[in-house]
Amino acid sequence: MKINWKPGTLLYPLPAVMVSVGADPSEYNILTVSWTGTICSDPAMCYISVRKSRHSYPLLEKNKCFVLNLTTEDLSYATDWCGVKSGAEVNKFEAMGLTPVPAQRIAAPVIAESPLNIECEVVEIKELGTHDMFIAKVVNIQADERFIDPQTGAFNMKEANLIAYMHGGYYSIGKRIGKFGWSVQKKKKKR
Repeated sequence: MKINWKPGTLLYPLPAVMVSVGADPSEYNILTVSWTGTICSDPAMCYISVRKSRHSYPLLEKNKCFVLNLTTEDLSYATDWCGVKSGAEVNKFEAMGLTPVPAQRIAAPVIAESPLNIECEVVEIKELGTHDMFIAKVVNIQADERFIDPQTGAFNMKEANLIAYMHGGYYSIGKRIGKFGWSVQKKKKKR
């Protein structure tokens, strides 16, 4: 038997990302976001949803760009801390010992310690309610070469020890149980 609840946000797990913003070092900031995801593969597009009251909101609105910095178990403390502290009161890069490096294609910093940095250019801001959605085109990706598989050239997500957010908690990502299409893959014949 199931019970009915009022509509809410129970679609989990979600990525836990640190979003870096700011066109120059005087305005660099980091906000932690879990309302994020892929919305199109060609062209590559994603989004973040941010409250208007957040310190980074006007920077996003003015500069029309941001970087999604994937987070890891090693970065989990900084990920949480950057989500509960305001950039209006503290320099989050300095406080967490993170290194801002200029992005290649946009006016925002990447976080050097993040294994994967997704540079995004905002194409639309959609007012929704408690949050506004910044819809963005992916214009560049920087990947830490330590996590590039030399055989396939693919980014090894498992080796990067990425984390996810689920209903108030951060979690390491568990073991792989299958791959896309494994349920219909033809079995190899034994010889």
